[in-house]
Amino acid sequence: MPGFRTESFIRALKAPGDRAPVGLVGPSDRRFAVHRNTVAIGLITALEVQFPAVLDLVGSEFFRATARAFLVAYPPASPRLTIVGERFPQFLAGFEPALQFPYLADVARIEAARVRAYHAADTPRLGIETFSSVAADALEDLRIELHPAVAIVRSAHSAFTVFSMATGASAPAAISRWHAEDCLIDRPEFDPIVQLLAPGMAVFLHTLQHGATLADATVAASESTAGFDLSEALATVIGGRLAVHLSTARRDQ
Repeated sequence: MPGFRTESFIRALKAPGDRAPVGLVGPSDRRFAVHRNTVAIGLITALEVQFPAVLDLVGSEFFRATARAFLVAYPPASPRLTIVGERFPQFLAGFEPALQFPYLADVARIEAARVRAYHAADTPRLGIETFSSVAADALEDLRIELHPAVAIVRSAHSAFTVFSMATGASAPAAISRWHAEDCLIDRPEFDPIVQLLAPGMAVFLHTLQHGATLADATVAASESTAGFDLSEALATVIGGRLAVHLSTARRDQ
């Protein structure tokens, strides 16, 4: 194929308004457009698989139109279909037709976290016996490394409730009081789970994820939420086997 370059072919596949790449022998612009549309349909289908709750909430027609707009704005930079929707929540947050659903971007963030959790490394988790071996005087300086599958999504809306109803985890019902909700995403076994977090837990876990000590995470959570329950928080971390590594950082070092 004289003058044909693979880079121009790939670039043209991602650009709906462009003509067929120079040097391509055989197909006309129309036939190339058919091929480009086939690629687009494959990517849209991948997004439907990754964001079933969003699809359920807005319907197929709206979702597919939104997905096409997203793919134009953020053409895939990798052949891995598992990451094609990484920036979809960000896109929805600024996509004007989707602003009528203020919770939609947060629901998409939950679903994107589920995809990441599904493909996270199978790092061994710590059980209660490991925590039991920590000396009492070392607890406040304890650093708890969370599993790579663990993610926290915070929403100013009832995104967890909407997600649960859209996926069939809970029965559809009118939401009488819209309020902020935080949720935990993890993959303790084969499939990711999503669960509602108690007030303050998101701050607690998020602070631990950034390398803070147990004492500092407790202070941060207590400052954000009156009546933060450390016992409940530790029960979630230990009982849910969220941790993969423990270390201590003496404050006098």
